[in-house]
Amino acid sequence: MSIGFRVRPRVSADKALVTGFDGVPTSIASDNMGRLFAGGCGLRPLHRGGALLGTAFTVRTRPGDNLMVHKAIDMAEPGDVVVVDAGGDLTNAIIGEIMLSIAARRGLAGFVIDGAVRDTDHIGASSLPVYARGVSHRGPYKDGPGELNGPVSVGGMPVMPGDIILGDADGILAIPQADAAEVARLSRAQMARERAILDSIADGTIDRSWVDATLKARGCSL
Repeated sequence: MSIGFRVRPRVSADKALVTGFDGVPTSIASDNMGRLFAGGCGLRPLHRGGALLGTAFTVRTRPGDNLMVHKAIDMAEPGDVVVVDAGGDLTNAIIGEIMLSIAARRGLAGFVIDGAVRDTDHIGASSLPVYARGVSHRGPYKDGPGELNGPVSVGGMPVMPGDIILGDADGILAIPQADAAEVARLSRAQMARERAILDSIADGTIDRSWVDATLKARGCSL
C-alpha cells in the first residue's frame, strides 16, 4: 500500500467497554480524563438529538474529498462511528443524505466530520448522530488520497482506531480503550455524587460552606 492510499483493518472493541458509557454525559467523562481531551467547540451535533456512542473507525482524507469515506462506510460494522479528519476545511461537504442513508441501513452508530456536511434538513430530521464543523452545499470530489484506520485528529483531539467515541449536546470525546474501564468507573461514581448534590438542593440541605472556605484558603478576606 502506498502512503496516502492505505486501507488498514478495522479495530474492534470489547462490547462491555462501549456499553460501560451508556448514559454517561461527555462532561462527566471529560472531568475524569483530566479535562485535557475534547473534540473542540467547533464540532457540533447537527442531528435531531440523542447521544453518540460507538467505536472509532478513522478516516484521514484530503480536504473536500470523500472517496475514502465511501470505503469506510462499506467496511465499518454496526456500532462503529466514522471519524473523519478532513483538515477542518469547509469548502466542500464530505457527506450528505445518500451516504448517511447507506450508513444508517448498515447500522453505523454515527459520524464525526472535521469538515463540512450538506443536506442538513435530512440530518436535522434524523436520529443518526452527525457532528461536523460546518455546512456547505458544494459537493465533494472522489479522487483521494486518504487512509483508513490510522491515527487522526479532529478539532485538535487525537483519535485512534478503536477508541470509544462519546458524544452529546456538549460535544464529543474519544476515550482510549486502555483507559475506558477506569474512566467509566470514575464517571459513574461522579454521577452518583452529583445526584446526591441535586437531591440536597431539592430538599434544601445543600452545604455551601466550601465556597467561603476555599476563598479564605486563597487569601480572600470576607
